[in-house]
Amino acid sequence: MRLRLVAAALLAFVTGAAVPADPTTFANPVVWQDFADGDIIRVGDAYYYSASTMHYSPGAPVLRSYDLVNWEFAGHSVPRLDFDSNAYDLNGGRAYVKGIWASAFNYRPGNSTYYWLGCTEFNRTYVYASANAGSGWAKKARINKCYYDAGLLFDNDTPYVAYGNGTISVAQLNADLSAEVRSQTVYQTPSSIGTLEGSRMYKRGNYYYIWLTRPANGQYVLRSTSPWGPYEQRQVLLDLPGPISGGGVPHQGGLVQTQNGEWWYMAFTDAYPGGRMPTLAPISWSGDGWPVLQTVNGRWGASYPRPNLPWHPVAPLTGTDTFAGTTLGPQYEWNHNPDTSKVTVNNGLRLATATVTNDLYNARNTLTRRIQGPSSTATVKLDYSAMADGDRSGLALLRDSSAWIGIRKDSGVTRVSMTNGLSMSTNGWTTTGTGTEAAGATVSGGTIWLRAAADIRPGSGRTATFSYSTDGTTFRSLGPAFTLNNNWQFFMGYRFGLFNYATRALGGSVAVSQFGVTTP
Repeated sequence: MRLRLVAAALLAFVTGAAVPADPTTFANPVVWQDFADGDIIRVGDAYYYSASTMHYSPGAPVLRSYDLVNWEFAGHSVPRLDFDSNAYDLNGGRAYVKGIWASAFNYRPGNSTYYWLGCTEFNRTYVYASANAGSGWAKKARINKCYYDAGLLFDNDTPYVAYGNGTISVAQLNADLSAEVRSQTVYQTPSSIGTLEGSRMYKRGNYYYIWLTRPANGQYVLRSTSPWGPYEQRQVLLDLPGPISGGGVPHQGGLVQTQNGEWWYMAFTDAYPGGRMPTLAPISWSGDGWPVLQTVNGRWGASYPRPNLPWHPVAPLTGTDTFAGTTLGPQYEWNHNPDTSKVTVNNGLRLATATVTNDLYNARNTLTRRIQGPSSTATVKLDYSAMADGDRSGLALLRDSSAWIGIRKDSGVTRVSMTNGLSMSTNGWTTTGTGTEAAGATVSGGTIWLRAAADIRPGSGRTATFSYSTDGTTFRSLGPAFTLNNNWQFFMGYRFGLFNYATRALGGSVAVSQFGVTTP
């Protein structure tokens, strides 16, 4: 431990980063942002975590860590939701709660390539690949079969996929992962368990393991000496109290072995309205080769001793972005695929209106950032001087029940508005409410700072508040507190969303010079 502290101090001196206050333990959740259905791998001394994103684009974010505790954005495995449907473009349709569900992420040493594999809309599977975990990803194959909730294993360079809901199967793919060689059902979940899904496939020693979740309160594992079975089954956890007060049972996710031989389990914990939060715990192995979760006083620990890995500084998941350079950072995802002809990044962000609508849920080019828990605040600096009549631009708390603060321009007059009552149905995610102004005030000068503060601790009655400033210093509250919806059916948690759309005609634009997410 002393060597680790010395190494951390030396690295901090070189980089200017702070040494953690207590490097002997860590607290759960290790990431208090919405990154669900994770797959986790190690390549050398780096760890990568991939997650679901459904209708957000780019999709399948990749996080990177060197100690399993501190994580940073690395990139996305799916640069654009190129899934043979205009709905992902918000063009003639919508793809809310479709797209990227639980998917597979792995590294193939034989050709030094990373792979992402996922089923969309229950009927086809796509394969993306890159030589770099954080960039350079491209679509490599489409397989006309759904490998639902897939896990990917390379065994002596042979690709295997475990998949299914209730009925668990294993497929062998060809060398370039473009077609199936063989597929076989290997396990039928007994009715006493209910259903199992969320497959992850591993090999340890002479055994193949399929790691499975019982949503949303259990974790099971299958074991066999052949990828084709027969498989034995063991329960890993069921109804285990989690580490987030008011949150659910940690489950799903995957296993990873460190370079020092330790095993860890990265699950997620349901914690709506914020989403599903990555949660870490150590794994040991029984004498007869079964994985055993290490608990603390009969529950998933709120803290554990840190992994036996050197502390390593990474870029924070929060902070203020001024859009330096000419590309967006990996912390951003658009609501559906963007119209890139209406976006400019060049030491600032310019959003030209891309949609004529009165419905934020139909508007293209809404740029989102995840909310940091347990509470955080987003602030944007907006130049609205080039808005056209009928335009709406601002900052939203975005989900199936939404509210926003922003600028309305009508008949040449600009007003700052707090608007709530935006809603979608759970049956098809059609719009049921386009919103009503709850408070407003006339503003001038062309520049405004918009702010939204959100409490995303799990439970009902959590709220967000909105405020604005005309000088960047003094903020005025606007409108009532907005109560966040903590239902799970939308799956994704609330996000901060930056938008600009037209209600009359295209042609207007806004310039954004700051988008920050900060914690108290």
